[in-house]
Amino acid sequence: MNPLEQRIGYKFRNSLLLAEALTHPSLGHETQRHHFDNQRLEFLGDAVLQLIFTEHLFRLFPHFSEGQLTKLRSRLVSREGLKVHSINIGLGTYLMMGRGEEASGGRQRASILADAFEALVGAMYLDSNLDVVRRFVLDEALQDIQRLTHQPLEVNPKGQLQEILQAISPRSPSYEIVSQTGPEHQKLFVAKVIWEGIELGSGNGSSKKQAETAAAFSALKAKKWASNAANPESETTFLSRQETGNRSQ
Repeated sequence: MNPLEQRIGYKFRNSLLLAEALTHPSLGHETQRHHFDNQRLEFLGDAVLQLIFTEHLFRLFPHFSEGQLTKLRSRLVSREGLKVHSINIGLGTYLMMGRGEEASGGRQRASILADAFEALVGAMYLDSNLDVVRRFVLDEALQDIQRLTHQPLEVNPKGQLQEILQAISPRSPSYEIVSQTGPEHQKLFVAKVIWEGIELGSGNGSSKKQAETAAAFSALKAKKWASNAANPESETTFLSRQETGNRSQ
């Protein structure tokens, strides 16, 4: 077994299927020679993933409507989600691609990694059967599925926080990125949310948007605006600030 097969716990009977799944179209374009590539397997793998997740969600959430199940499935088969699975098994390391594509960061590109994971699933399906692929896919997506179980409905922490605060004051919360660390393809952003001079919460994520969402979620849990409103002195100060502002307008 090669290292990738060891990582995924599956030995291909037809090694050419694995080679096809790992071949990016840029290799043939660059060499001007006919090479098979992973686009057909990507097409097949996408359908296999859709079936596996559809069936699993159908059983996991028996009372959910078609629309709700569709939203849950879209979170499991999103490009970002499939990219994470690829990174977890080190798939980018084994891809065969053109030098130009590699030089431009192709091994870390979300679209390429997501497509490669779909192609790998398609190749495994042709080499084995649906039961084998189902075990692999559900094992790789275990944490994502557990998150869906605990929080099945999509939430919008930033929108919820905005709505709560605007019921108290016309001022909207503001978000600041306070730091970013790590290499270009694996950055970690830290954000904080501020309202009325108060830091309501902070959070981190692999993108600025994720960090801001995490900060809003932290603020919703802490509810620092509620403790300020419960303090008569701070409430009086807040109201007087509002009156002063209205007189100056």
